Amino acid sequence: MSVPVSPCPTSVIVTRLRTAGCVFAEDEAALLVAGAAGPAELAVMVDRRVAGLPLEHVLGWAEFRGLRIAVDPGVFVPRRRTEFLVEQAVAAARPGAVVVDLCCGSGALGAALVAEVDRIDLYAADIDPAAVRCARRNIAADRVFEGDLFAPLPASLRGRIDVLVANTPYVPTEEIQLLPSEARIHEPRVALDGGSDGLDIQRRVTAAAPHWLAPGGRLLVETSERQAPHAVEVFRDAGLVPRVVESEELYATVVIGTRPTDRTPPD
Repeated sequence: MSVPVSPCPTSVIVTRLRTAGCVFAEDEAALLVAGAAGPAELAVMVDRRVAGLPLEHVLGWAEFRGLRIAVDPGVFVPRRRTEFLVEQAVAAARPGAVVVDLCCGSGALGAALVAEVDRIDLYAADIDPAAVRCARRNIAADRVFEGDLFAPLPASLRGRIDVLVANTPYVPTEEIQLLPSEARIHEPRVALDGGSDGLDIQRRVTAAAPHWLAPGGRLLVETSERQAPHAVEVFRDAGLVPRVVESEELYATVVIGTRPTDRTPPD
C-alpha cells in the first residue's frame, strides 16, 4: 500500500521532469508518486528519471495489453506498437495451440498471449541472460529458455509450433545512433541492432522457421514499413506464404508467413 510521500509538491516534480524533456511529465509524476514507498525513494526515482533512465526501468514495470509487465534495468522495454503484433498472434492462435515467443525480452508478448488465448502451450527464448531472468517473472519460468534463437528450445517442438512470434531487432546498425538516448544508452544493443539493413536476425529466424512450424503454422514478425517488402521476399525464399498487415494508429507493420500444408520443410 502506498503512503503519502511528499514534502516535495508534485508540481515541483512535474517541472523537473518537463525540464529534463519528459513530454508526459504530469502522467509520469503521478506514476512515480504512486510507486514510491516514501519520500526518500521518490527522490531517488525522480533523480533516476531526470538522469534519463526509461520510466519503465524506474518503476520496475511496463503496461502492455492491459498487463503490468516486470521490466528490469537493462532489459528491452516493450513498445505499444508491438501490441499490434500480439493482436495478430491472438487472431492466429486457437485454444490449445503451441506458441513460441522468440527473442522474448521481458516475456511481454508471451504473457499477453497466455492472458488472451485459452490454454496455449507457451515457450519462450532469448539470448540475453538479463531478459531471461526478467521473462521468468512474467511467464512460467520453466518455459523460458536461454540461448540463440531456436537452439535452446526443446527438440520436441520441431514441426509442432502453431504460432511463432519473433519480435526480432530490426534497427539498421547505422541508425542505432539516431535512437532516443533512453533506448540507445539503457537498452541492450542485442535487442535493437538488426544488422546492416535491419533484417539479419529476421533472416535467420525465417530460414529456420519451416523446420519448427507445424503445417499451416505461422511466423509473425514486427518490422518497419520501409523494410516490409524486403521481409516479404525473405519469407518467400524460405518457402513461407507471406502477407503484410499494418496499423496506422500504432504505426506498426507486421509480416505474417504461413507454412503451406502441402509442403515439407527445405533440407
